[in-house]
Amino acid sequence: MPKVMELKQDKEMFQILNENGEINKGQTVPDLSDEELKEIYSWMLKIRTFDGRAIKLNRQGRLGFYAPMAGQEACQIASMAALKKSDMLFPSYRDMGAAMYHGVPVEMVFLYSRGQIDGMKIPEDVNMYPPQIIIAGQVLHTAGAGWAFRLKEEEHVAIGFFGDGATSEGDFHEGVNFGAVYDANAIFFCQNNQYAISVPLNKQMRSETIAQKAIAYGIHGIQVDGNDALAVYQATKMAADRARKGEGPTLIEAVTYRLGPHTMAGDDPGRYRTKEEEENWMVKKDPLKRLRKYLESKNLWSDAEEKKAQDEILNEMNEAIKKVEKAPKGTVAELIDDLYAETPAILKKQKEEYLSWKEGK
Repeated sequence: MPKVMELKQDKEMFQILNENGEINKGQTVPDLSDEELKEIYSWMLKIRTFDGRAIKLNRQGRLGFYAPMAGQEACQIASMAALKKSDMLFPSYRDMGAAMYHGVPVEMVFLYSRGQIDGMKIPEDVNMYPPQIIIAGQVLHTAGAGWAFRLKEEEHVAIGFFGDGATSEGDFHEGVNFGAVYDANAIFFCQNNQYAISVPLNKQMRSETIAQKAIAYGIHGIQVDGNDALAVYQATKMAADRARKGEGPTLIEAVTYRLGPHTMAGDDPGRYRTKEEEENWMVKKDPLKRLRKYLESKNLWSDAEEKKAQDEILNEMNEAIKKVEKAPKGTVAELIDDLYAETPAILKKQKEEYLSWKEGK
């Protein structure tokens, strides 16, 4: 049977790097080379830079749907850095950072955001499913893929990302329970960013933590500081190692914060969050500031490297958006053809009616 983590009221979350960028007493740094540490930070910086630019593009009317991810960079990048390219990613709409790290090009992310037909046609060499819009739907897919890996005796791992609001959905409970019963090679990764749109965590549930929900399913659960990239990496690595050994799934609760709005579709976080709360997370708990302080203490990072990483992603974004804006928009007929492997008769009829109408217009 998988080991179960005992969670008590006085149990502290797993943290390696404190808010001052220092290693906590008694904690061990993950087995990462200097270059690997720099790569994790560089990617986190790229995602923060990407996020700011994407918000501007949205406000200019050049991007459609966009869910900001600033503040959650350690959750997405450090976790994926702990996995293999052969592992399967099941993201939500807010997990474009994890998707890009896993190999999805910026151009594809823009196509998806603009609602164009080629958006999220995942490249063959990227092991990822399209972002899930239905809250917690990807938890079921994570459990299913993890079970398939288990049945095939493959060492691949399925990881599914979701927010704290998803834990109030039936799909979450069904998916985690299924994964537990069948010892799926799965990691259920909850980015607890404190709010389900405008609903705070204390109005969603009475349990003290999300991680302790693992106890009911008989699987391992851990609450980790989601703004500590080293702790996120270590927790995910341990979960993946357990899954590869056939020891069942893990529920990870990464405690973090969404710095921006829920989406760019009119959400105003100022209506449900205080300025003091936001500043506390932005100033004291920022995952980028924390990891950079640690790298600087090891003489591994500089202002020049910071600017280089920012410039690289901005140049990549500028070229990608130019290319995407020149791409032809999809048609209704293409949408019908793209929906099914074999188009149902009723949709074929609708397509014919549409084409006939279009020709006669």
